[in-house]
Amino acid sequence: MARLNWGLVGGGKGSQIGPAHRLGAGLDGQISMVAGALDADSQRGRDFAMELGIEADRAYGTWQEMLSGEMKRDDRIDLVTVASPNATHFEISRAFLENGFHVLCEKPMTMTVGEAEEIVGVAEKSGCICAVNYGYSGYALVRHMRAMVARGDLGRIRLIKAEFAHGFHADAADADNPRVRWRYDPAQAGISAQFADCGIHALHMASFVSGQQPEKLSADFASTISSRTLEDDAMVNIRMDGGAICRLWTSSVAIGRMHGLNIQIFGEKGGLRWAQEWPNQLYWTPLGGRTEVIERGAAGLSPEADRASRVTIGHAEGMPLAFANIYLDLAEAIRAKKESRRPDPAACHYPDAVDGLRSMAAIFAAVSSAGNDGTWVDARPPIMR
Repeated sequence: MARLNWGLVGGGKGSQIGPAHRLGAGLDGQISMVAGALDADSQRGRDFAMELGIEADRAYGTWQEMLSGEMKRDDRIDLVTVASPNATHFEISRAFLENGFHVLCEKPMTMTVGEAEEIVGVAEKSGCICAVNYGYSGYALVRHMRAMVARGDLGRIRLIKAEFAHGFHADAADADNPRVRWRYDPAQAGISAQFADCGIHALHMASFVSGQQPEKLSADFASTISSRTLEDDAMVNIRMDGGAICRLWTSSVAIGRMHGLNIQIFGEKGGLRWAQEWPNQLYWTPLGGRTEVIERGAAGLSPEADRASRVTIGHAEGMPLAFANIYLDLAEAIRAKKESRRPDPAACHYPDAVDGLRSMAAIFAAVSSAGNDGTWVDARPPIMR
């Protein structure tokens, strides 16, 4: 089976997210990194691309050069990952989609709801896949949670508690650190900081596992460090369209919390809880029963969990392998399009542009609510109301 050709925009040397994408894309031997525009500094980007083994003529200085260069090739890339700064996601993703390239965009997909709606339309018109990297949905036990909910193990879902809280921006003396400062600068981050950066991962997780989408919400935002324009802590109450209640907390000033992505889901027949820092264990408590620890890789799990489990039971499995599951899904979906066939149903769980649109609508709704003392606001995208 010939490998798919892959290109990366952003994610250069020293990037926080670049290594996870490179490891994830290459894990299964189905995708080869053949092109890149890896840095805002053109020469540094070219140099790093060649360090990674990319041929000089495909080590591009800018994403525009990459798009132009790949369009002229018979062996053009099949998929491009957009891992550049937030404010550039829309322009780059739209340009590649319009020219027939499949796209995996880092979140947030865009900076506005209107831009997100446009990306959904462009993807539909082009027939290309536009996926959004809510990469934590690639964990094996997260997919098993989704399968348990879907087959009715929990009964009707009543309550979801989602968190993404860390303490790495809690030092006020860090205010001028460029790696921190941009996250609270509206010109670079948009209208929201912590909720748009981390909270939407928790929100997507809640939707992914429960099969329900946000319908309306009430939010309270706080900037606990006075020099910040945007929030570093948020509490959001959400009514989901299937009747569940979601309580979501996200913070960047929770000293002592590390990664902090956790989810609990409670139904009529039982409850589940999972934490990203301990991804090999899922805790299941049936109504009136004892808590059971479900181990990743154990016998008898769902087909979705089996497909997403990469190493033998008892060994650590982390974020790059979760990303790898997103790339594995995309590889199957792209191959299916090339071969005019239906993809494997187990490969159809990657987050897409509609998920990106729903996230943007929730961000704008939360900002509006927080600015109006927690007034309940419609959280659905305008085109879905």
